[in-house]
Amino acid sequence: MLRLVAPADLPDARRDAVDAPTLEQSRAIVDAVRTGGAIALRAQAERFGELAPADRLVHGSADLKAAWDSLPPDQQALLQRTADRIRAFATAQRAALGEVDVPVPGGRAGHTWCPVARAGCYAPGGRFPLPSTVLMTAIPARVAGVTWVVVASPRPSVVTLAAAHVAGADALLAVGGAQAIAALAYGVGLPPVDVIVGPGNRWVTAAKQLVSGRVGIDMLAGPSELLIVADASAEPARVAADLIAQAEHDPDALPILITTEPRLPDRVREALEQQLRDLPTAAIARQSLDSGFAVVCDTLAQAIALSDQLAPEHLELMVADPEALQPAHAGAVFVGSDAAEVFGDYGAGPNHVLPTGSGARFTGGLSVLDFLRLRTWLRIDDVGQAQGLVADSAALARLEGLEGHARSAEARKG
Repeated sequence: MLRLVAPADLPDARRDAVDAPTLEQSRAIVDAVRTGGAIALRAQAERFGELAPADRLVHGSADLKAAWDSLPPDQQALLQRTADRIRAFATAQRAALGEVDVPVPGGRAGHTWCPVARAGCYAPGGRFPLPSTVLMTAIPARVAGVTWVVVASPRPSVVTLAAAHVAGADALLAVGGAQAIAALAYGVGLPPVDVIVGPGNRWVTAAKQLVSGRVGIDMLAGPSELLIVADASAEPARVAADLIAQAEHDPDALPILITTEPRLPDRVREALEQQLRDLPTAAIARQSLDSGFAVVCDTLAQAIALSDQLAPEHLELMVADPEALQPAHAGAVFVGSDAAEVFGDYGAGPNHVLPTGSGARFTGGLSVLDFLRLRTWLRIDDVGQAQGLVADSAALARLEGLEGHARSAEARKG
């Protein structure tokens, strides 16, 4: 459990999000739903035990409101507080995106941020229902200005339905897996969406890859990852607790410890054994921890260099002076021992849908940006002042052998 690995033997964290057999299995499901419509969608959902023949395929806004009304006040308040924090952070993100308006020869040019019209938000519902993911995906869509938001989640609990209501979703598709992604992309059972976001199992990820291009997607994410960089100030019990929190997600989750304290891995292993004894999800967590590893480094600079090499989904800095460290590659950074990764999972503000498999080297977590398009514009008010642009456009067009382009530009000669 949490085997020791030398710095020079650090495993390659770059993983293909989808294996070939899963991709082919998902392709068959996606094609069946695309060509067979609602009948095929229901057949797939019943095949995987997501729906009984009499179950409703889509829950409308009235159903979501009824689920919300049925919750006890303490659960309503919990969902509302969490939604408010997520919404406040997403609103700040949106406010940080400015418009551009600059002069160009004879006029002006700029860009503006425009929301997509319809968004599909996937929330897993297999091993554990995840109402937190409903909030994390649907709320940024609403803040971005999306006019129609649908959540897809298999076997939705009352809390999941209620979370969709408080997040502002218009409907919930009670289907999961590749069949849900196909339904969202091709408009089966409800209108087709423009963007699909949210985490899921490998069949969900494969289906997102298959429909990407027809619709926008956020990312291709795999099993969850947590890397803790720790020094001698870190408490072994706290390190163990945070590693377990990630490990219980999935047997394929990846917990990692990188430390400058040589005695810490053994102390963390002792704490892990103690904490696993009465953990309901110990069987899952232990499988994940058996695949995880620890690395002992000489310096924190080396530890951060190794972290950047892995580019983890979640990075916790459990060191005496976390502000002194400057990691370059991570999906989300948790600064200091009190900033538990689970606070990010459960709505401190930043989103918990994050890149895995070293994807943080080229992309970030889910945000309002995933529901916005950058649209540029150009206006020419005085073509007389734009004659230099006219001449240059015509000249470049002829360099490329496109005489029609050149003549289009010269049609604006003063």
